[in-house]
Amino acid sequence: MTRGRKLLNASDTTLFLEVAELSKVFKIAGIGGVATPIVSYVCIFSAIASWPQFSWVDNALSDLGVQQGITAPLFNVGLVASGFLSLVFAVGLFRLGGKSLLSRVGAVVFVLACVSLIGIGVFNESFSPTHFFVSVAFFVLLPVSLLVFVGGFWFAGRRRAAIFTLVVAFAAAVPWVLQFGIHYVSNVAVPEFVSSVAGTLWMVVLSFKMLKEPSL
Repeated sequence: MTRGRKLLNASDTTLFLEVAELSKVFKIAGIGGVATPIVSYVCIFSAIASWPQFSWVDNALSDLGVQQGITAPLFNVGLVASGFLSLVFAVGLFRLGGKSLLSRVGAVVFVLACVSLIGIGVFNESFSPTHFFVSVAFFVLLPVSLLVFVGGFWFAGRRRAAIFTLVVAFAAAVPWVLQFGIHYVSNVAVPEFVSSVAGTLWMVVLSFKMLKEPSL
């Protein structure tokens, strides 16, 4: 009886430590996910405000990264910082998805999207064609990672999360499909912004879930 009780206590202790570790991981990842859009959009809109010639119709957001004065540093540093914060959030994605293969693949693809975002800030438009490649990689990998997570969440029984992620994935992809289909604006600032907002919305929702239910 005593031996059994000791084994039970040891098991309880191990479980407690695992839950505590998971709670810490989710807390850090959740903070990173919430901080990402704050840093990103403060820097982007500050860069736009510092360059009056910017046009949502005629420019790409990346045009901000090669302007003189404070504009380029604001934009590029903001993207790099946002990319690193997104990587912090991604750590939580690996744990949130559990042992699901699809969720792990989705998390890996999301990490690659984060690295691409950092690349956009490091290799601005002056670094051609590298900038083009990392930009395309980010805006392709982001919706792809979300679509993979749809399957991961669905087969894990998290149907609401799967449906929400599917809607966000379409919101991230549709602006680009329309741009290449009907060319509704002369440059790509609008599809870039809409796609990024969709992605950060997904991050924030999951981040609050991590912060609210760290032991899920």
